[in-house]
Amino acid sequence: MKSSLTYEQLKQAAEKFGTPLYVYHAEKIVSQYQNLVTHFDMKQTRFFYACKALTNIHILQVIKNAGCPIDCSSINEVKLALHVGFEPKNILYTSNSVSFDEICEAVALGINVNIDSLSNLEKFGAKYGNTYAVGVRIRPNIMAGGNLKISTGHDKSKFGIPLIQFNELKTIQEKFQLKINTLHIHTGSEIKEVSVFLQSAAVFESILGEFPSVQVLDFGGGFKVPYTPNEKGTDIALLGSEVNKVMKKMSEKFGRPLIAWFEPGKYLVSEAGYFISQVNVLKEQGEITFAGINTGLNHLIRPMFYDAYHHIDNISHPDQAKKNYAVVGNICETDTFAWDRPIPTISEGDFLVFYNAGAYGYEMSSNYNARYKPAQVLFEKEEAKLISRADDFADLLRLQIPLNP
Repeated sequence: MKSSLTYEQLKQAAEKFGTPLYVYHAEKIVSQYQNLVTHFDMKQTRFFYACKALTNIHILQVIKNAGCPIDCSSINEVKLALHVGFEPKNILYTSNSVSFDEICEAVALGINVNIDSLSNLEKFGAKYGNTYAVGVRIRPNIMAGGNLKISTGHDKSKFGIPLIQFNELKTIQEKFQLKINTLHIHTGSEIKEVSVFLQSAAVFESILGEFPSVQVLDFGGGFKVPYTPNEKGTDIALLGSEVNKVMKKMSEKFGRPLIAWFEPGKYLVSEAGYFISQVNVLKEQGEITFAGINTGLNHLIRPMFYDAYHHIDNISHPDQAKKNYAVVGNICETDTFAWDRPIPTISEGDFLVFYNAGAYGYEMSSNYNARYKPAQVLFEKEEAKLISRADDFADLLRLQIPLNP
């Protein structure tokens, strides 16, 4: 599996900082962003990093320094972005089933806001009228994405305002003279087919004439990244070429300059991340060899939650002959990372690395079984630095109210 960090760098990080350990590579994040910039016409395109994938402030700083704006899914993500130094104009907040108070807080901070329900849009209109430009998220009834749990645009999805409620949307717009400046569609994650984004473009084209104040067509995110060896991700060059053409065509058709927005999250950080664990025990059970490691679904839940594949390698002995293993965790659940997986022969004490661990790994981790969350390390300019420490016992008690003496 191609890696931007070497076995030796990863092993040294594990030995220095301990395991389990999340490791990220700053230069890989920047190169992923530059790949997008290279293939899209940046006069008519903006990318916002979907920070729900990974919110460590040092990662956000790398994103900011690369010149990439930021997309937030909660008001606290917005506050993290402001803390790091993002300007409000470079922050996008797309709400989902939130209280209207949170939307008001976002407006007070002066950021770009997308609303995804008629209920909150009605409240927005009553409070702000046409004094604050707003975006609306449309549900296009497009099935896309690598897993139903990460598909967000189909006809049973909770996200967005369904197209069948278009008349109600227009009624609210006209009632309050809303200045709708953005139409937003996000169909899911792990989208490999460029045609899915062109379907979104067709939806935009079908309704754009009803929104004379719209300047932004927001295609969401969901670019596929390769997980298995030799797998292909979204063809960014083709996507850029097609989006460039369709945006030029629609700008000419509707007689106004239109800009495309995208919110890549996983695409920017997934391949830049590694999760390192150590083998505690080997157990032979008939034809099955279990490699029990010092972590579990509490630190990397994606395999259990999504049946997600993460390539696993033995960085202690990468040149050994391969043998099939069931890689399992130490949590009191059926805690399995991989089944019947060929890995260079493992000995107890070896370090195993999980690739594509930069997105939704640490971010979805927990203290389940009262175990400590791992540390995080950032490689930048060949130097490894600690960007968050591992928990200790005091952290397990920190938010709990002390017992009466």
